[in-house]
Amino acid sequence: MLTAEGPAPVDVRVASGSVAAVGRNLDSAGAELLDCAGAWVGPGLVDLHTHLREPGQEWKEDVDSGTRAAAAGGYTAVVAMPNTDPPTDAGHLARFVVERGAATGRCDVAPAGTVSLGREGRQLAHLDELWAAGARIFTDDGDAVADAGLLRRALEYVAELGGVLAQHAEDPALVAGGHMHEGEVSSRLGMAGRPAVAETITLARDLALVRMTGARYHLLHATTAAALELVAAAKDDGLPVTVEVTPHHLFFDHTAVAGTDPAFKVNPPLRTPADVAALRAGVRSGLVDTVATDHAPHADHEKDVPFEEAPPGMIGLETAAAAVHTAVQLDIVTFYDRLSTRPAHIAGLPAHGAPIAPGVPANLCVFDPAETWQPQRFESRSQNSPFRGLQLTGRPRYTIYQGAVTYADGKVQS
Repeated sequence: MLTAEGPAPVDVRVASGSVAAVGRNLDSAGAELLDCAGAWVGPGLVDLHTHLREPGQEWKEDVDSGTRAAAAGGYTAVVAMPNTDPPTDAGHLARFVVERGAATGRCDVAPAGTVSLGREGRQLAHLDELWAAGARIFTDDGDAVADAGLLRRALEYVAELGGVLAQHAEDPALVAGGHMHEGEVSSRLGMAGRPAVAETITLARDLALVRMTGARYHLLHATTAAALELVAAAKDDGLPVTVEVTPHHLFFDHTAVAGTDPAFKVNPPLRTPADVAALRAGVRSGLVDTVATDHAPHADHEKDVPFEEAPPGMIGLETAAAAVHTAVQLDIVTFYDRLSTRPAHIAGLPAHGAPIAPGVPANLCVFDPAETWQPQRFESRSQNSPFRGLQLTGRPRYTIYQGAVTYADGKVQS
């Protein structure tokens, strides 16, 4: 168990939504017992990058099905990306997402707000309204904010609010028409690529603006060793920069696309083995702050088309912890730091991410690091996962949200 003093073989008692006691041989009279033998017990996982698709694309996912997937994956909080229909660019839309999440009772759903109205990259969104409705992260995810002047104003505004601007760093002109990483595999397939330099060009420009404005900046789904080098230099200079990587960019490289299975199509694309190695090293060292799922559901009929015609994205909430554990093999402290503590801090979610201690909200994930399993069907409304049928090591055994068990032994409880 991950306590405030570090890992320890102790019991935990939960009552009234909080941790009531931590210690050895606690009195269990009248309590529901959860067998955590051989498992890690720590704070519930927190995802900074979940596409719940509601409103507007409920045939892919909605808040109800998305939070079922979150509970199954060990998550007690997710940040809902704002590229919905309509985009979350005003307060009433952010409140709708929060209320829908609260109604499910499975995890906290925090809204991200857009940077620009309609995600069109021309005018700032209603940032004050979004902040008042609970948004702490602002992003036009799915597209980069390409206009440097607009991005500067957004960074200045978000800095005044105290929030975080999160960027999908791909230069739109460089990736236009591309479907996968530009390299030897794309050349062999004769497929238009998305070059790695599109990420670093955008990131270098953004970091110059961060230096100018002092705003907090979060790099979404980093994919390249070169991007991590830029982030490392920015951190060394004291800039308020954080970075996430995804489970799929830690697990697969661009050779997985050689068979043109649309399950592997994602933006930004899967990169080279050298990039994968750099991302894994960054997670281990702490240069990478967090692993975020970029859970992106699509219906079967949308993905069951030729690779070039398929929309990018894959689901990830239910396999993220296992994929990270299989690919990177973190210890208990690092595992919960990257998947819970740091993302909770970035998102401004004080009820999540803390080590287990009396008085802490009982948002917990019990993770079995030794269980091997093969994902087959998912709680998500969509099933577009490249992890289906692969053997993974490590799996959530229980998820506890506000003191209630939401997932136990392979089944969502509510």
